[in-house]
Amino acid sequence: MKYTMEDLAFIKNGNAPQHKTNEPMTDKICVIAGASSGVGLEAAKKLAAGGARLLLVCRNQGKAERVKALLKNEYQNDAEIVIADFARLENVRAAAEAIAKRLDHIDVLINSAGLHSTKRRFTEDGNELVFQVNHLAPFLFTMLLMDLIRNSEQGRIIQVNSEGHRFGGLNLNDLDWRKRPYLGLRAYGASKTAQLMTVMSLAEQLKHTNVTVNAMHPGGVRTNIGSNNGWLYRAWLHGVIWHFLKEPEISGESLYYLAAAPELKHTTGRYFNLTIDEKPMPHAMDEAVRAEIWEISHRLTRLPLSFS
Repeated sequence: MKYTMEDLAFIKNGNAPQHKTNEPMTDKICVIAGASSGVGLEAAKKLAAGGARLLLVCRNQGKAERVKALLKNEYQNDAEIVIADFARLENVRAAAEAIAKRLDHIDVLINSAGLHSTKRRFTEDGNELVFQVNHLAPFLFTMLLMDLIRNSEQGRIIQVNSEGHRFGGLNLNDLDWRKRPYLGLRAYGASKTAQLMTVMSLAEQLKHTNVTVNAMHPGGVRTNIGSNNGWLYRAWLHGVIWHFLKEPEISGESLYYLAAAPELKHTTGRYFNLTIDEKPMPHAMDEAVRAEIWEISHRLTRLPLSFS
């Protein structure tokens, strides 16, 4: 894969001064998926400090309760919890249903749950695990909550994506990697490419509404993504890679900006490197593939293709 200077702008953008905002989020309802650690946790802390009303979607009850206690102790924020494992689409549907019973609108939806695997695994839904957790589950979650987001005065959807989309790997004829050797970084790249493409498609569908949808790379920060892999990978991650990464607070600052900044009220269908608007790789801009992955994503999540 050849890279142009424009493609490599992400290196400069990631180290550039980032945009910030002091716009309050008082009483704004924010739903964060993947809020028990890493990027999602930092977003929750920043939004709690800004006065937002939080609903946290987490996989682990114990971790969720600890985050809830932290937000209460440090920010006097009474966050709510919904438990869901994005490796099970039935859980995603149940979580969306539970949220619909609690809320009448959502101002901000942040999907930050993510996974990297060094081995090919499958979910009980029959999908490759990384593709489901990183793309299909947040796609389904977003679409199921769309009515609530549209009930907001100005709804914002933020999909935590990745510069990992530059790894490519998206093959519409082999989404589950049965025909090719499984490569963790390429599988991760495939999931993020698919997610990025559906962000662009969804933005087009929502262009005449009060809802925006954008993708963002949360920066090269220390998170536990990949800790589900074996001890050798974990040793490499924590013993080597972490020394070159930044603290995850910058991700929380950036997500707060994307969620709150007044100047982004009408910005949609974009890809941000932290807070800097950036052009994705050319393969992620392929309109024909984008149309196909939009349809495939609906089919694999059993959603109707029509959109109103």
